[in-house]
Amino acid sequence: MAAAKLHPLKPATWALQQHVSKFGPSSRWSNKDMDPVPPEERTWSTWDYCAYWISDATNAAVWQLASSMLAVGLSWRQALPAIALGSSIIAVVMVLNGTIGARLHIAFPILNRSSFGFWLSYFSVVSRVVLAMFWFGVQTYTGSECVYQMLKAIWPSVARIPNRLPESAHITTVGMMCYFLYWLIQFPLMFISPQNIRYFFTIKGIIVPFAWLAMLIWAFVKVPASRSLEPQHSSLNGSDLSWAWLSALNSSLGIYATLSVNIPDFTRYAKNERAQMIQIAIIPVAFTLISFVGMSVTAAGEVLYGEVLWDPLHLIDRWDNRAAAFFASFSFILATLGTNISANSLSAANDMMVLLPEYINIRRGQVICAIIGGWVLCPWEILASAPGFLSFMSGYTVFLGPFAGIMVADYWIIHRCKVDVPAMYDPHGRYRYWNGINWRALVALIVSIAPTLPGLINNINTSIPVGNARFLFNVAWLFGFFTALGVYTLFSLAFPALETFVEHVILAEDFLAALAVEKEKEDMSSTRSQHDVDVKFREKEKGEVMSTTESA
Repeated sequence: MAAAKLHPLKPATWALQQHVSKFGPSSRWSNKDMDPVPPEERTWSTWDYCAYWISDATNAAVWQLASSMLAVGLSWRQALPAIALGSSIIAVVMVLNGTIGARLHIAFPILNRSSFGFWLSYFSVVSRVVLAMFWFGVQTYTGSECVYQMLKAIWPSVARIPNRLPESAHITTVGMMCYFLYWLIQFPLMFISPQNIRYFFTIKGIIVPFAWLAMLIWAFVKVPASRSLEPQHSSLNGSDLSWAWLSALNSSLGIYATLSVNIPDFTRYAKNERAQMIQIAIIPVAFTLISFVGMSVTAAGEVLYGEVLWDPLHLIDRWDNRAAAFFASFSFILATLGTNISANSLSAANDMMVLLPEYINIRRGQVICAIIGGWVLCPWEILASAPGFLSFMSGYTVFLGPFAGIMVADYWIIHRCKVDVPAMYDPHGRYRYWNGINWRALVALIVSIAPTLPGLINNINTSIPVGNARFLFNVAWLFGFFTALGVYTLFSLAFPALETFVEHVILAEDFLAALAVEKEKEDMSSTRSQHDVDVKFREKEKGEVMSTTESA
């Protein structure tokens, strides 16, 4: 009988032990981990957010993005303003959505229910899961290149291992071996909680910038800046230059457009609302400086080696100094670890847990992310070429811009910061809308995403003609964000969902305080009732004793 209950093919075998949520039923809508963060767990300070973004900026993907702009023909003077502007715009959106998390102390999947409705919120959550898995794979592949360089620095014979894989695989035998090794190294580190991962950000935010500064000094020593960063270093002009610059801007928006949507997952741990405000300054400064380092080193590499090595690990591969190659590779492997665990693995697990809370917790979600993102999605195909990488970076902004725009419009413009947090945990509460779908958000998504889809299709397969519609794809994030914000605001004002409006914000603390008062009243009432029963019992007992005495 027991064996039948534990049959591995039965879903009940994999069910988690459920803990009752304080705010909603222990069901598909919520669980204990999705409750608002209690005061004692709000530990992130201003420094923690500084360290987080310095850590994230010192990320191989940021270096690759900046360098790949040179690979497609832009000069550093043209690419750097695109990155600075893009990171500044993202910083504003990051703070707007981050403030919501810092005020309400709830995660992105829960917050999303207030603007999209319970069922429609699944669309944005699933999209975020897929993107996190893609990023997990990309970062893991980058980490595998670091492993290769480190192994080659110790044992040069690693470079002579014969390749048994076809050229179409876009990965070699030794590359696959290093990929598997990095995946194994990373796997046990994926279980670090959000409360503890901030310490790793601090360590990484100190070590990696110094290592990359050393690479910048190497670049300027080998090739003077007046030669490597000369103004005429550009192969584009006219409309080609304009659209390439807009594509670069869109890519710089896209690199952290995912976090602009789910930043409440991290700001919910803020000590106070002001702690996360530093993001508006630290994001553009850190990303622009790191991008300059990446472009400077790449430009020097082009002069030295005759080609644009947009992937920094390919540049390190040309070095003769084995010690320098080892430590530079180590800095990149450290850079990818923290970002992959926090921004990708942990984020995907949080979202998957909301989708199937009965079966998926944080650890199981990270394991699923490691398998699908690490192996099923084949990240080496994404990184096969610089244009392919830019296409990947730009492609998913088609969806993320509208998500962020709707979130900003709903909280700041429509409801004016007055929301009911406990109602977000109630599947039949004020945020149910029409059968769990806020049709205003659905219309905004369709209107903002549909015009950019032809460009996305053409970007994936250039043999499919779409006419001038392909150019709109170059500004997909900006178009999607502002179109969704405008359409959602217009329809919400014209056809307001009156049931979602409250006179003042209702926080988790208010709800718990009200519950405590009700419980106290119930306890007092119960005590009083018990006292009355005891009094009546004693009076009855006394009466019976007196009656017995009189009879005697």
